[in-house]
Amino acid sequence: MELHIESRNVAMTPRWKSEIEKRMEDLNGGHEDILHARVTLTKNRHHKKLTNVAETLVVVTLPGRHTFTARKEDKTFEEAIRSSFAAVEIELRKYREKRASKEVRLPIIPLRGVICKLFPKEGYGFILQEGGGEVYFHKNALHGLKFEELEDGTEVALNVEPGEKGPQATTVNPVLGIE
Repeated sequence: MELHIESRNVAMTPRWKSEIEKRMEDLNGGHEDILHARVTLTKNRHHKKLTNVAETLVVVTLPGRHTFTARKEDKTFEEAIRSSFAAVEIELRKYREKRASKEVRLPIIPLRGVICKLFPKEGYGFILQEGGGEVYFHKNALHGLKFEELEDGTEVALNVEPGEKGPQATTVNPVLGIE
């Protein structure tokens, strides 16, 4: 892992640097998936009345261009470092859990049907599914088909979801190439 530690408007102390290095090791602990990390400590000098003058920015990059960033301000650099690393740790944990999940998403197999009713002025129609039952579709659900060119009897492939008034097609595609 490549780690860059820098400071702006304040001198980096050995204590802060070792704290950052330790926390970065803890973040990477056991996973070894962090490619690059950058930590920037900035002392805000713009407003004298600010109560939070210490800012810590932590940027961590993982394979696949996944970047996690946390910027926290606090009264001291120790507190800002702690809270920014805690925020990045939460996001990394969520990402790693999701990536480690064994859930397999199977592709939805489209149903087949035939256009049985068209209402050209209103921009919708109905499809008779294989096995029976009519399904509503709107012209916006068409993919690779033009509503104006549809005719009764046109064979289509479709995905169906429950609608307000019964089943409706979320996508309607030509049957060609879908077997």
